[in-house]
Amino acid sequence: MRFVTYLARRVVGIAAVMVGVSIITFAISHVVPADPAVAALGDHATPAQIVEFRHQYGLDRPLVDQYVLYVEGILHGDLGTSIRTRRAVADDLRDFFPATLELSLSALLIALLLGLPAGVWSAVRRGGIPDQVVRVVILAGGSLPIFWLGLIVIGVGYFQLGWFPGGGRIDAFVAPPPTRTGLYVVDSILAGDFDALSSSLRHLILPAVTLGYFSTALVARMTRASMLESLGQDYIRTARAKGLRERVVVWRHALRNALIPTVTILGLTFASLLSGAVLTETIFSWPGLGRYATASAVSLDFPAVMGVTLLAAVAYPLANLVVDIAYFWLDPRIQRGG
Repeated sequence: MRFVTYLARRVVGIAAVMVGVSIITFAISHVVPADPAVAALGDHATPAQIVEFRHQYGLDRPLVDQYVLYVEGILHGDLGTSIRTRRAVADDLRDFFPATLELSLSALLIALLLGLPAGVWSAVRRGGIPDQVVRVVILAGGSLPIFWLGLIVIGVGYFQLGWFPGGGRIDAFVAPPPTRTGLYVVDSILAGDFDALSSSLRHLILPAVTLGYFSTALVARMTRASMLESLGQDYIRTARAKGLRERVVVWRHALRNALIPTVTILGLTFASLLSGAVLTETIFSWPGLGRYATASAVSLDFPAVMGVTLLAAVAYPLANLVVDIAYFWLDPRIQRGG
């Protein structure tokens, strides 16, 4: 029952956040000093065509009416019609979002598999050569611009070595797997299509490494700091005094407490990966949400921009919700209501 109450509070908070986000995104889209009708129809459009266009998309209505229609559409799953693609924005997001989700999950997996052990290793070997190496990697990961790193990675992996393809999600001569989840790697495994699996993995490696490098450095830095704090606590000295093996002390006792701030970083990192993969997707011609958002912003496609913004805004509260649930199971004080 305590968990249900804990979860209900967080869900109510998410609902309040989404109301605020809807107001802010709607307001920002209407203070931009540009006319979406002129941007969509071109400079040579007649006044009659512009008036008809504004009426068709409800741009001639009062702002309050437009916002009410916007909220009603959201509640019914209707995010409007894209001015650029002439398709429902919800359909566009449904087509482009799986590519961004696959890339973000892969980058997060890289950050978790590399950053967590690196942070623990660095803390346990504090002051030694492993610690110095990890700290250099952390510093580089937080300093290198992602567009520069992407260009270097694609220059070496594709142009110099020729080990990986230059862009896209799958080779042109390989048929995409039947769509079940929209994630090519998962769908290829489910369909038993190993040609598609091999091709999609080769296309995924370079952008995932590029996007995941900064996150790896962030996770390693947070894990290192948390582990150093945990290893200095009294219960760790007690565990060692009892004769427990160092591996048990580090991985079972110290790491569990150190994971609490690291889980926070992982949740926020995943949300930021979903909403911030624009440069990576552009460099690697990855057909995801980032490229869609960029093209929509350039063409002043307000319904599409608002749809992408709303989806990105949803990612952060949901990530926080997952983090809160993880807190509940990791920290006994929360379970006791302390």
